[in-house]
Amino acid sequence: MKKLLLAFLSLVAMHQASAQFAVSGRITDSQGQALLGVNVAEKGTSHGTVTDLDGSYGITVANGDAVLVFSYVGYETQEIKVAGSSSIDVVMEEGINLGEVQVVGTRSYKRSSTDTPVAVDVIDVAELSASSGKAEINQILQYAAPSFNATKQSGSDGADHIDPASLRGLGPDQTLVLINGKRRHQSSLVNVFGTRGRGNSGTDLNALPASAIDRIEILRDGSSAQYGSDAIAGVMNIVLKDQTDGLTGGVTYGMYSTAIGEGYEEQAGDVLYNIEGKNRIDGEEKSFDGNTVKLDLNYGLPIGEQGGFINFTTEYLSKDRTLRPGWSWRKGYGSAAIDGFNFMVNTAVPLGPNTELYAFGGRNFRDTDAYAFSRSSFADGDNRSVPSLYPSGFTPHITSNITDVSASAGIRHTMNNGWVADFSNTYGSNLFHYYIKGTNNASMKDASPTDFDAGGHSLSQNVTGLDFSKYFEEIVSGLNLAYGLEYRTEQFGIFAGEEASYALYDNNGRPIIDPVNQSPATDSNGDPLPGGAQGFPGYSPANVVDRGRTNIGLYLDGELNITDPFLVSAALRYENYSDFGSTFNWKVASRYLINDKLSVRGSVSTGFRAPSLAQIHYNLIFNNFVAGESLPSLLSSNTSAVTRAFGIGPLQEETSFNASVGFTLSLGAFSATIDGYSISVADRIILTDNFDASGLGLGVDVAQFFANGVDTKTQGVDIVLGYTKVFNNSKLSLSLAGNINDLTIEEIHNGDLNPFTFFGPFSQAYLEAAAPDYKFSLGIGYSLSKFDFGVNLTQFSDVIIQDFQWVDTPATTQAEADALYAVATDTYKAALVADVNIGYSFNERLKITIGASNLFNKYPTPQFDGWTDQGGFNDSVQMGSDGAYYFGRIGFKF
Repeated sequence: MKKLLLAFLSLVAMHQASAQFAVSGRITDSQGQALLGVNVAEKGTSHGTVTDLDGSYGITVANGDAVLVFSYVGYETQEIKVAGSSSIDVVMEEGINLGEVQVVGTRSYKRSSTDTPVAVDVIDVAELSASSGKAEINQILQYAAPSFNATKQSGSDGADHIDPASLRGLGPDQTLVLINGKRRHQSSLVNVFGTRGRGNSGTDLNALPASAIDRIEILRDGSSAQYGSDAIAGVMNIVLKDQTDGLTGGVTYGMYSTAIGEGYEEQAGDVLYNIEGKNRIDGEEKSFDGNTVKLDLNYGLPIGEQGGFINFTTEYLSKDRTLRPGWSWRKGYGSAAIDGFNFMVNTAVPLGPNTELYAFGGRNFRDTDAYAFSRSSFADGDNRSVPSLYPSGFTPHITSNITDVSASAGIRHTMNNGWVADFSNTYGSNLFHYYIKGTNNASMKDASPTDFDAGGHSLSQNVTGLDFSKYFEEIVSGLNLAYGLEYRTEQFGIFAGEEASYALYDNNGRPIIDPVNQSPATDSNGDPLPGGAQGFPGYSPANVVDRGRTNIGLYLDGELNITDPFLVSAALRYENYSDFGSTFNWKVASRYLINDKLSVRGSVSTGFRAPSLAQIHYNLIFNNFVAGESLPSLLSSNTSAVTRAFGIGPLQEETSFNASVGFTLSLGAFSATIDGYSISVADRIILTDNFDASGLGLGVDVAQFFANGVDTKTQGVDIVLGYTKVFNNSKLSLSLAGNINDLTIEEIHNGDLNPFTFFGPFSQAYLEAAAPDYKFSLGIGYSLSKFDFGVNLTQFSDVIIQDFQWVDTPATTQAEADALYAVATDTYKAALVADVNIGYSFNERLKITIGASNLFNKYPTPQFDGWTDQGGFNDSVQMGSDGAYYFGRIGFKF
């Protein structure tokens, strides 16, 4: 981190002028306050930028006849002709544009992201996607937002297909996601098998096309009192494009290097697969894999003469799997293959001078394919393989079809008395359907199919909201008052797969429905054969769920400028859930401008997260490896009698107390924000470890449960430094952004249950390692004439986790745990990752970009033996386990 800071300060001191036509300036409001995040675009092109903390911007335009468009929340859009001027300062006038979206963290249309009393990051996703070559939102944010963490998983069932992501090391479901200010539905997937975010559900950000997004606002503060459940870590507001400048798009092609270095064969003690692109499970030899093709198109056009618009986006993504070193039991270690298609629309139409109709929504479909753990041959003693089908064993494919659909529509009206009313309805659904291929049901013997429909799960959500807000200029130095209500319905379902995917058969080929009079099929040695599809057993009729709930929320929100420099805001929110009761939360925040360069801010709040329907009702019987054996396992629903028999009560809401304090500094071209935070969460919902269930008469040996299991405390600091300098013909941008984070488990609520079985060191380590102790990114951008260059250096702290020996031989006493700590603690060293890109604009309509992510091909190190959780040569922490990625992109506009 020190090296990155010194490099940043050195670069700030080294700015020099060079020569090509560029425009720069500063944007303020009518009071002279700088505006952060103002969109500055060259009209008729896809070229644009946003202002920094000081309100400064810099942009290179095609010629002196170009027109710049300045747009911002709560202000009138302005178009200004460059007319040969290299410096254009703009004073934005207050007003509400058609399709306006409030800045996250405030309900005022008069508030910008720079003068909110809490930390808000504004991220230009479209620009980052084009320059970095990264295909998915999670990949982009992993390096653009230091407190955001997401890495692709492997061997983690559903989490191979939907990446769990989090803010500030909290759970994936403790961050609320909004689209144009409206609540986005979560995924129906609950992360179960050894993944980050274990026991949690989250919002699938990769279901959104990056090219549809104008910006992402990340509120790094607890906001349940403003937005309701899930907003413990913060809120992400994804603002869709509203441009009307015709067709823009691009084609991106990239691939991952299969080079991983030397020494793995000697280190392994077993045959290793996928080494340096050789001995691959697919039988090929490759220097590169994970080949990625992405086509994105965005088309916008005006509607009428009063500012109406409609904007369409479509994306096609095809990514091959990656294969990285694994042992004989994990021949398919690597990230999943994806074929996906995305469509999104955003529109607003005036219905009169004071009324507008708006709507947005879309559909995402993904066909994904990931390898499960390998099965050896029957000859080698593994009776999970049918000899006639797989004489040498096999590696099952867990494939899925994932469909996300969303639609939101509303009407916004400004009354004669100045109140703004917003009535909206938002619907969203996620369908996750498993298909298991290249596998068998061993109990069916030679009659077994090799492909299975394994069923799946779904989640739908409908939110109806009515909001009112008004800004009173005459009260003190300005008061914004807002209130409203929200009615939400949710529905969670599990649907069964085909019989062969879940059933255990007898020797007569009949499914066992009468265990007293039927016995499982046996192999030639007389040993019982396992049932269900190997890799992922299907959902049976006994697992089927169709449960829903309703929720009503009421809120009151106020922001008062006691003086122009002194802002105080407060929010109250009451919510009542049909399944667990009510909750009341509050928030108080303040910002004080010491002068026009320095301000301080802080907040305190309470928060909550309602248990998800998936956490309450999810259930499955499956085969799991425990203590070295494949055992029938039960993941019991929270409502079942089995769960109650173990003394685990009904799930209640998680509650939190958040506090933050920070400052912002603006010194011309240099800006800085530093914010410290503390987040205490009580009754966090966890997935327990394995309990002995052999005596329950359920045909299973172990059982797991969802429980309000732990209290945690997360403390840290977010640091964002920026420097932008525009010269006569070039522009230099420097940024240093970092997060220092510490999560501790303060109490485990195991009751009378064995603490090592309830939530042992293996699971605790995954919870604590949800985010690195620190992550810092140094960004360097430079543009000259038709060229632009970018370098991003990201430093990850070391990561400490416990390996799978804790599951293979579970500790039940402190003495056993101490012995395991000595051999099962894996420490991945701190690592520095470099990304580079270079772009060349042939003209205002055509640009080419080439670059590399993880240029020097870094992997989490050191490598360990076969006890890694995911079965590869390392776990997917820090930068992940795919290695260097090289890409090229052609961007165009018509």
